[in-house]
Amino acid sequence: MAEPSGAALGGHARYTYRLRVSSAAGTALEAEWARCRWVWNECVARSTKAHQDGETCGPARLDRMLTEARAGNAWLREGCSVPQQQIIRDFGKSRGKALKDIAQRLPVHRRTGMPKYKKKREALPTLSYTRRGFRMRAGRLHLAGAIVLTVVWSRDLPAEPSSVRVYQDALGHWYCSFVVPAEVVPLPTTGAVIGIDWGVKVTATTTSGAHDLPHAEHGRKARKKLTRYDRMTARRRPKNGQAASKGYREAKRLRARAHRKVARQRQDTGRKWARKVVHDHDAIAVEDFRPKFLSRTTMARKAADAAIGTTKRALIEMGRKHGRDVRLVNPAHTTMDCAQCGARTKHALPLSERTYTCTACGAVSPRDKNSAHVMLVRAGLNPAGADRVRLDRSLSDRAA
Repeated sequence: MAEPSGAALGGHARYTYRLRVSSAAGTALEAEWARCRWVWNECVARSTKAHQDGETCGPARLDRMLTEARAGNAWLREGCSVPQQQIIRDFGKSRGKALKDIAQRLPVHRRTGMPKYKKKREALPTLSYTRRGFRMRAGRLHLAGAIVLTVVWSRDLPAEPSSVRVYQDALGHWYCSFVVPAEVVPLPTTGAVIGIDWGVKVTATTTSGAHDLPHAEHGRKARKKLTRYDRMTARRRPKNGQAASKGYREAKRLRARAHRKVARQRQDTGRKWARKVVHDHDAIAVEDFRPKFLSRTTMARKAADAAIGTTKRALIEMGRKHGRDVRLVNPAHTTMDCAQCGARTKHALPLSERTYTCTACGAVSPRDKNSAHVMLVRAGLNPAGADRVRLDRSLSDRAA
């Protein structure tokens, strides 16, 4: 299954495919991961000791550590140096992000934690290769170390890949993710614009009624099965210090499979809707909504089932892929502003009040529909009927 993800800052995109891995190739990948996991754990130990001694421990020092370790360890030399070097790069990025959050004095619950040891039974294999470590021959992926993998080509790669990441998911399935230059596939212009407001009862409310996205409730429909596997896993959970039983591992696998199915259903629904919206509109004003805070409210389960983050990401990626104008709008006070005259209510509307009534101009409209039109106004797309909006707001309030 190919999964093109969004274009990164370097003008690149990821294409993910399923792998068919033989028993010999699987053993080789596991051995390669064991070496990379050792390198990661050694990086954690060295950086921790350097911090305690008041010394610096950057990528250059860790690279020297790897060179010395490979020179004195035949087991480590049996593996390819490329994924071992890349895991040092990954460690450096993870540690750099954690230090940056500490320097910015972010609250503890918002910080990225310092890199921790990867345990054998908990960490899933992830191997990264640059162009020096892999080749494509006859449609098969050849990794350094004579590891040959069969790729399920559900679609062609648009360009020559610059790197690949081979990883295993919780179900034991192997995937490869190629990084390729992002290409824009333009669509015919339509001259239409649309504003999108995210919600819980309805996942996406738009200025066009035909493009509203109702709550699919994939999680609610699968809740009975998910609850059954949760209880099965809890009953078979080993006590502290005991090894996991075969039944516990099987229960975890069944639970992971059920959750993966629901996640794929949500992803598929979001992509199909995003494709329709992008195909029919030239400019899209999207609420830059971050649903993480909903996980601490009574709406946590329903908000998670709505998959707002997944749908928003799919819309942005699809818009970039097809060259559409996607504008992220500041969500502050969007439920308090009037899309017709720009007046703002003195108090926030409670969630139970689903109709917005402007006290200045008397406009009455559904609450979410009014917010969707506010997105257009703030994005500067000036939809019909919004020409009387106040223009004395700051630029950050009017458009993202």
